[in-house]
Amino acid sequence: MSKRHLFQSPDGLVNKALRGIISYNSSLNLDEANRVVYDTDYDRSNVCIISGGGSGHEPAWAGYVGSNMLAASVAGDIFASPSTKQIVAAIEAVPSDKGVILVVTNYTGDCLHFGLANEKAIAQGHKSRMIICGDDVSVGTVKGGLVGRRGLAGQIGVLKVMGGAAGSGASLDEVYDLGVAFSNQIVSIAATLDHCHVPGRTEHGMFAGDEMEIGTGPHNEPGYKKLSPAPSPAELVKSLLAHCLDPNDPERSFVTFDKADETMLLVSNFGGMSPLEMGALVDELLEQLARDWGMEPARVCCGQLETSLNAPAFSISVINVTAAARNCAYSVDQIKEFFDMRTNTSWESVAGSQSKPRRGGRRQQVVPPPTAEPKKVVEESKDLKVDPATLESMLRKACEAVIAAEPDLTKWDTVMGDGDCGETLKTGASYLVAALDYPSKKLAADGSVIAVLQELEEIVEGKMGGTLGGILGIFFVALRTAIEQNTDLALGSEGVPELWARCLGIALQQLARYTPAKVGDRTVMDTLLPFAEAMKTGDFDTGVEAAISGANATRAMTPKLGRATYVGADMSKELSPDPGAWGAMVAIKGLREGM
Repeated sequence: MSKRHLFQSPDGLVNKALRGIISYNSSLNLDEANRVVYDTDYDRSNVCIISGGGSGHEPAWAGYVGSNMLAASVAGDIFASPSTKQIVAAIEAVPSDKGVILVVTNYTGDCLHFGLANEKAIAQGHKSRMIICGDDVSVGTVKGGLVGRRGLAGQIGVLKVMGGAAGSGASLDEVYDLGVAFSNQIVSIAATLDHCHVPGRTEHGMFAGDEMEIGTGPHNEPGYKKLSPAPSPAELVKSLLAHCLDPNDPERSFVTFDKADETMLLVSNFGGMSPLEMGALVDELLEQLARDWGMEPARVCCGQLETSLNAPAFSISVINVTAAARNCAYSVDQIKEFFDMRTNTSWESVAGSQSKPRRGGRRQQVVPPPTAEPKKVVEESKDLKVDPATLESMLRKACEAVIAAEPDLTKWDTVMGDGDCGETLKTGASYLVAALDYPSKKLAADGSVIAVLQELEEIVEGKMGGTLGGILGIFFVALRTAIEQNTDLALGSEGVPELWARCLGIALQQLARYTPAKVGDRTVMDTLLPFAEAMKTGDFDTGVEAAISGANATRAMTPKLGRATYVGADMSKELSPDPGAWGAMVAIKGLREGM
């Protein structure tokens, strides 16, 4: 991998990139505080499509904002999902009379944050729905398990046909059903010559000069299989197509193709392939599709559809349009028309369409940061009060422990996932310490537990992102609500342990609505669930011991959820704990030490 970058640090890089991306079209605005790009010329009488995810995949997703495609996009940090607060801001930026559909790739953080934003939008009166796109066949049915297929560039085809249908005036049901039907008929797989490199981050796992990998994920997740020596292009293409199309492969036969079915082919450059080689790759794909599979795609799209920074890699996606048409209100010809509808997106502009005339200075396109939100009021009758000095000590110790653990958490998550867990937790802890110190906040000064949980909600939803951010966001909201509804238990000090036991249990029950994770799946739940169960004894020390035991137990576990499922087969040798479980345990220990 190349470690050379023009911008050596990720600090400020995402916002700077978004300011550059919107400059081609003066109808686009950037809500910089929330990293939301939205089309000011969108038609609110049409269904609005919103998508987003981690940065580093450009032109996804800001590059797809424009007429007949996305009304708005949301960008997270590099390879980390945007926060719930950002996604809600996108929904509010493009209100629609017909409704909004959130479309995301199948990664845990994106699913959790977009899911929570979808729930909040519905609660606020929006007609909102959500589609999760998973198209990667390399994971297989067994490894995929509860997670399902992860998302590759097939999602761009989904956005294209949904955007075309929405632009033609289709109803919310019609656009949604089309998106689901189309996304279910996609098979994709990636091949990688080497990993990408994130600016400012230490990466591991460079490939040897004579090997490559198939089934690699777009965040440096190790793939399904390493090939050494690397096969010829023709042999590689033959293998990739077999993984996608072989009806006799029980692990990967997700979509059935008949000879008469009309299809589409999407070929995505991960960012580091030359256009010369990509052109030759498309030629080889089309030759083998016709010769070996009797398939001549009705549409072919090649380019940087969904990248992985500078990775010398690519993905292929084959879509059965005929099968999709059987499961929605539209014919094959209508779906192709939706796919063909022109947009004024940055992506299509780069491909040769005309830029719109500028109507004002470029800086006018960037929306100024919003004024500070008013401080939330805590209802005294629903609050839980503790000794302020003890509360502050507990919170500081927990934050200090999490910040000190960041290097280990990052190291473990770099091996198992995308490397953002440590930084995500450190970010949250740092903001909480700032809230304790800030003169106008002095968060713990009143001893209010509800005020602390409200602050944690703000931090998690607005600053953290990532998978853990989504999980913790739902957990803290549910915990606060449970405490507010059960404060009568704490009228006497003897009722406080019962209050915490009950409320922790309720919060985790609510969280279970959004994640199937349980003890033994090697996630943060391996710490939280045993801790909550042990707290029923009324003894905090017993709860801490259960949390420590649960986090340590993840060292020997095989991952069953999240990105780690794709790499877990080789991780038993590392004997490293799950970083999320360990981070939660460290925080719980810190709380106890501060008492």
